[in-house]
Amino acid sequence: MDKLIIEGGSPLYGTVSISGAKNAALPLLAATLLAPGWHTLHNVPDLRDTRTMLKLLEILGARWERSGQTIRINTDQLTGVEAPYDLVKTMRASVLVLGPLLSRSGFARVSLPGGCAIGARPINYHLKGFEKLGVATRLEQGYVEASVTGRLQGGTVYFDTPSVTGTENVLMAAVISEGTTIIKNAAKEPEVGNLIDMLTAMGGAIEGKDTDRLTVHGVGRLQATESVIIPDRIETGTYLIAVAATGGTVTITGCNPAHLPALSEKLALCGVKIEAAENSMTVSCPEINGKNRCSLHSIDITTLPFPGFPTDLQAQFMALMVQGDGVSIIHETIFENRFMHVAELKRMGADITIEGSRAVVRGIGRDKLCGAPVMATDLRASASLVIAGLSASGTTEISRIYHLERGYENMVEKLQGLGAKIRKVRE
Repeated sequence: MDKLIIEGGSPLYGTVSISGAKNAALPLLAATLLAPGWHTLHNVPDLRDTRTMLKLLEILGARWERSGQTIRINTDQLTGVEAPYDLVKTMRASVLVLGPLLSRSGFARVSLPGGCAIGARPINYHLKGFEKLGVATRLEQGYVEASVTGRLQGGTVYFDTPSVTGTENVLMAAVISEGTTIIKNAAKEPEVGNLIDMLTAMGGAIEGKDTDRLTVHGVGRLQATESVIIPDRIETGTYLIAVAATGGTVTITGCNPAHLPALSEKLALCGVKIEAAENSMTVSCPEINGKNRCSLHSIDITTLPFPGFPTDLQAQFMALMVQGDGVSIIHETIFENRFMHVAELKRMGADITIEGSRAVVRGIGRDKLCGAPVMATDLRASASLVIAGLSASGTTEISRIYHLERGYENMVEKLQGLGAKIRKVRE
């Protein structure tokens, strides 16, 4: 396996370009199963997870070809209806083929999902939603088997808690249903909106984009289309936090500032300067006493569904708050096991106490973190350790970085372009 070696203490300067969003690319790739023909997707990041989804589409009978960031997928002939354990165990988003397979074939068999070990993340929301559309579901030897006789029937689906993948899966099942489906308390994340745009371009009839109430008027069939993946707001946020942690000035291009309202507000409260344009953000730390990085005010955050503070940026923000000038309370409300990075940050000198779903971070100030050997436990925890390593003194070695490669395209090369002393080596 590979590991990262980081020599910390260097501020970041320059320009970095944001890739397409992993969490948008995966449902759009799955949606190509809904209609035969050649689909074209632009701005698709080349990641471990997107490659896994493409492999799954192959197993189901699709053919695809890539040219740069554009992928063309042919779904004329679907020859399979099963997503096997060997693939699904590595990526929870594989469950997104359930809705399209039900709409197209009337049957699907998908292994219970895996992915990052950040909590149970059950798919009961998906299954209850499908049942409202007339789908019969059962669990059999670790697999979800779902079937419907004839076309799916419109119905009313209510999510107790907004679920991004649950909303996406039900949307893809309902779009070719008979009648009207109403999804209440739907997720409002930009990635859901990206999927709605694609389904609409395919001939779907969906009302309520960017709201928590979606109305889907079922249509008889869809056609292949061309779509663009939105910029990755989590990658954008990770680089914003990295610059805040290390100091310096960086312009982030190819992003959408409107997708990060909560993070932008919190960073400003910390004392970080952010200037947003239409498709770019410039982040900098005002100089204090001749130093190129400002002191950091400790603030509290609570993770919430969009437009609240993203759970996928909680670990990275914690690595920033470790350097704060006071006490920060970080409340995780989305996943029950998303503090596994805490033990690794403490190895580098962080002062953090876990109290149930809250982490109490007592800031140790700037220039106090020390490099150490640490281990990545999940995708976003990996990013938090990179940020900590970049801002620490000495050398940090991060093992198990295959987690990082699931969701960040060319992170090492992008950080090197900003002046970071980081390299990947074989363990």
